[in-house]
Amino acid sequence: MPPIGFIQNDLDLKLLVLYITDRAAGPISFIQLFELALCDAGVDYFSLTQAVEHMVSTGQLTKENDRYLITDKGRRNSQICESSLPPSVRRHCDDNLVKVNEALRRESQVRSQVLDNGDGTATLCLTLEDDASLLLHLTLLSSQTEQAQRWAAAFQNDPSALYLGITKLLDHPKEEPK
Repeated sequence: MPPIGFIQNDLDLKLLVLYITDRAAGPISFIQLFELALCDAGVDYFSLTQAVEHMVSTGQLTKENDRYLITDKGRRNSQICESSLPPSVRRHCDDNLVKVNEALRRESQVRSQVLDNGDGTATLCLTLEDDASLLLHLTLLSSQTEQAQRWAAAFQNDPSALYLGITKLLDHPKEEPK
């Protein structure tokens, strides 16, 4: 029985990975890559794992903190060979990349980091950016790491609430009692 899908071999799979990573808005996790590569029935987890590992070892992808990013070498290879992928596969990837790229852009614009101070307290660093500039950078000391983690999660869920709350406070400060 012939293989299913347009991805028929290891080379096709590598071209698909290059196509996806070339169009991703930033470094993507293996799970994101796998979900995007599932646009074709010829893709399986184990083959994709081997292909990605080989592409890292040959310098077409880099791996940083469990995320993959295309290199210049990989980008050149992608642009040379992208026409080898069927238009339906490329179209399906492009459609799926819209949501992933939106999430990647948001992730790069809304960041929180909890730093354990070693004495039971924690420092929370919050950053909010738009496409052009830094909107907010705030560092808070928390009496507990768990509290800082809750604050970080709240900020990640609704960063504009903190930003608008601060600007509202600054626009309308409380009057001092006379």
